[in-house]
Amino acid sequence: MAQLSAVSVGAGVTNVSRPKWMLVFRSRTAVVGLSLVGFWIIVALLAPVLPLYSPTEQDVMALMDPTPSAAHWLGTDILGRDVLSRLIWGARTVLVVAPLSVAVAMATGVTLGMLAGYYGGWVDALISRLSDVVLAFPVLVLYVILIATIGPSVINIGVATTIASAPGIGRITRSLVLGLKQQEYVAAAKLRAENTFYIMLVELLPNCRDMLIVDACLRLGYTIITIGILGFLGLGLPPPNPDWGGMVKDGTTVLNVWPHMSLAPSFAIVSLVLGFNLLADGLREAWKP
Repeated sequence: MAQLSAVSVGAGVTNVSRPKWMLVFRSRTAVVGLSLVGFWIIVALLAPVLPLYSPTEQDVMALMDPTPSAAHWLGTDILGRDVLSRLIWGARTVLVVAPLSVAVAMATGVTLGMLAGYYGGWVDALISRLSDVVLAFPVLVLYVILIATIGPSVINIGVATTIASAPGIGRITRSLVLGLKQQEYVAAAKLRAENTFYIMLVELLPNCRDMLIVDACLRLGYTIITIGILGFLGLGLPPPNPDWGGMVKDGTTVLNVWPHMSLAPSFAIVSLVLGFNLLADGLREAWKP
């Protein structure tokens, strides 16, 4: 009996000490999402070493028949450029622009939310009112206004993402901090005369981490869709940079004749966004208390 109890206790200790990230692999949803995202990351990383055409190189002979062939597996676009090459190099662009944009937005939003939730009073009122002003605009309209004003580029898309997303992230962080700052471990830190920066960084932020990681995954999906929409509207990355949204737009002029020009980048956008959304759902499922 004592031996059985020891085994039970040992099993319990092993389960508790397991790193939290390993719980992700117990969720099928998270594994599927991680597989989709991982596929595109691997493809993007291997782009320089894969035997691909240059994404800007034009094949004049393919202009007469841009359908998929042995030379061009996914065909060519209306300018004779290889669709597969532009798709893979476009993945590199998306997987750099979207994560960097969301990272800056998360850093800004979390900082503002921490300040608003922890200090309260006029600090909370000021940050909340400024956030309300930004959130009053539809997100896509706000993106279009910002990009049309400051011009399309990688940096400007990041700036627009920060302005559009930070208020929502700040609101989530604020609501979490309002509940957490009443906990005993925060009171104990104050009794130890810990400074505010320590309390926010060591006591509060780790307890907000799970929810913020899930939110970041969702926002990566939203950002990828937005980048695609901006490209479709002609406000994405300037040509000749491969842009999935721009590829969809270029293919719409011949959609009835050569649908592969629009379908390939559309599938890429859908699969990558679906991957991040499934990953977010899986993380929420795996990390729920």
